Amino acid sequence: MIDKLESQAYLSSQLAKLVPVEIACPLEGLTSGDQKALKKLVAAAAVMDEIFLKQVYVKNVALKKSLQQFQEPGAKDALEYFNINFGPFDRINNHHPFIGQIKKPDGANYYPENMTKDEFLAHLKANPDDENVFTSNYTLIKRECGKLTAVPYNVAYAEELEKAAQLMSDAAALTENASLKKYLLSRAEAFKSNNYRQSDMDWMDLTDHDLEVVIGPYEVYEDTFWGYKAAFEGFITRVDREESAKLKKITTYMDELELNLPIDDQYKNFSRGKSSPIVVTDEIYTGGDTKAGVQTTAFNLPNDEYVREIKGSKKVMLKNIARAKYDSCWVPIVQAVLSEGDLENVSFDAYFNHVLLHEIAHGLGPGTIKVDGRETTVNKELKELYSTIEEAKADILGLWNLVYLVKKGEFPEELEDKLFSTYLGGIFRSVRFGIGEAHGGANAIQLNYILEKGGFAFDEQAVRYSVIGDKMMEAVKALSHELLMIQATGDYEKAKIFITTYRKIDDNLQKALDKVKDVPIDIHPRFEAERFIKTTE
Repeated sequence: MIDKLESQAYLSSQLAKLVPVEIACPLEGLTSGDQKALKKLVAAAAVMDEIFLKQVYVKNVALKKSLQQFQEPGAKDALEYFNINFGPFDRINNHHPFIGQIKKPDGANYYPENMTKDEFLAHLKANPDDENVFTSNYTLIKRECGKLTAVPYNVAYAEELEKAAQLMSDAAALTENASLKKYLLSRAEAFKSNNYRQSDMDWMDLTDHDLEVVIGPYEVYEDTFWGYKAAFEGFITRVDREESAKLKKITTYMDELELNLPIDDQYKNFSRGKSSPIVVTDEIYTGGDTKAGVQTTAFNLPNDEYVREIKGSKKVMLKNIARAKYDSCWVPIVQAVLSEGDLENVSFDAYFNHVLLHEIAHGLGPGTIKVDGRETTVNKELKELYSTIEEAKADILGLWNLVYLVKKGEFPEELEDKLFSTYLGGIFRSVRFGIGEAHGGANAIQLNYILEKGGFAFDEQAVRYSVIGDKMMEAVKALSHELLMIQATGDYEKAKIFITTYRKIDDNLQKALDKVKDVPIDIHPRFEAERFIKTTE
C-alpha cells in the first residue's frame, strides 16, 4: 500500500520543525473524585484520535496498519509524522503528500472521493428537504446505489462514540462537581443522539470547576470543500483560578465591544448571549483535530449560533501551550524578521493578551444574518471560505479591541506600545503553517493588506519589517470593516476576491521566511497524562 515515501532527509527535516515539549499532568489540589475522573476523561479524549483519523482520509486506517508493519528506511519517522499529521498529508507544508502521491481531498473523508460540488448541489435542488441534513455539521455524505445520502455521526462512528460515552459517564460518576457531572452526562447522551445543542449549553454552565473539559465535534477547518462538517476533538485542561479571576471583568465589555465595531449599527449583533466567560487553563491532554499538526493556543466555543444567542461563548486560554510556543518558536522568529526598534516592543503579555482578544472577537460581529430576505448564518453563506475570513476577523479585531480596552484602563497603558510589534512578529509564525491553512492564510491576508495601507513597512536591505505607528490604527480599522462587512452581507464572491487578492507570499515575505527556515515552526507535545490511557480499562 505504501507506493512512495518521502526521503529520510525530508521526514527528519519536517520532524525537526516541531520542538518536543513535555506537558505536565498536575494532580496536586484536585479532589480525589476529579483525579479519578481525569483518567477516564483523558481516555475519552484519546477516542477522538480514532474518529478524526477516519475523518481526514478514507485510506488512513489501512495506511496506518501498513506503516506499523513497514520495515524500509524511514519507516519509523514516517509513522511518527503520520501520527502527528493524522494522515499522509504534511500540515506544515501545504498538505504535501509525504506518503503516496494523491492530493489531499478537499472534502477530507466527509464526502465520497469523486463527488463534485455540482453533484451535491444537484441533489439538493432535486431533494430540497435534504438541505438541513446534508449541510449539518454532524453528518457524513455517502453514495449508496448511485445516490447521495447523509449518515449521522452517531451511526458512522457508533463504536467509537459508544466507547467515549461510557468513559464520560464513568467520569461523571466520579467527579464531585455537579456542573461537570451534568455536562459529561449530556455530552455522552449527545454522542448517542447526534444532538449536541443541550450539552453545548451545559458546557457553558460549568462553574467552580478545576477541570475544564470539552469533547466532541466542533471545528470545520478540515472540510475545505464546503466548510460544513465538524471534526472531533478533545481538550482536557486544569483551570488556573487566579489568572481566570484577573480576566473576569473583561467579559462585562461584550456589548460595549460590539458597539465599538467599525461597521454601521444595523450590522451589529446584540442578540448573542451576554455570557462570555474567560477561563485560563493549563492543557493536560488533547485529542483528535486539535492535536493534528500545529497546536492550539486558545479556543472559543461553542460554534452553534443558536447556543451563542442564548448563552454566549466561552474563551479558554491554554497558557502553558502559549508560553511553550512563545519561547520555542516565536522569539527566534521575531529576532530575525523585525526591525531593531520593533524588537524592543515585544512581550509575552502582549502576545498572550492578543490571543485572548482574538478569542473574544470570535464571539463578536455578524452570526445569524439575512440574505435576500432569508435567515441564514455567516458560515453557511461563506462555505469553505468562512474559516479563513473568520480567523482574519478575529485577529484584527483582537488588535482593535485590545487598544480600546487599554484606553479604558483595563490593561496597562504601556501594553499599547508593545501590541503592534508583537502582533507583526506573530504573523510570520502563522504564515509558516502554510497559507492554504485557515490561520496561515488569514495572517498572510493581514500582512499584505496592512502593508498596502502603510501600517507596515519592509526594509529590503535588512530584510526586516516594521510598524508605522501613525498609520497602523487606520489600517486596522479599514481591515476590520472589510472583513465584518463580508460577513454581514454573507457575500461569498466578495470573500473569494478578497482572499485571492491578499492571501499570497510575495518575494519580500519569502525572503523573510527564508531567514527563519531553520527555526522550529511549532511544538510537539509529549503528554505525561498518556500513561492514563494505558491503565484505564
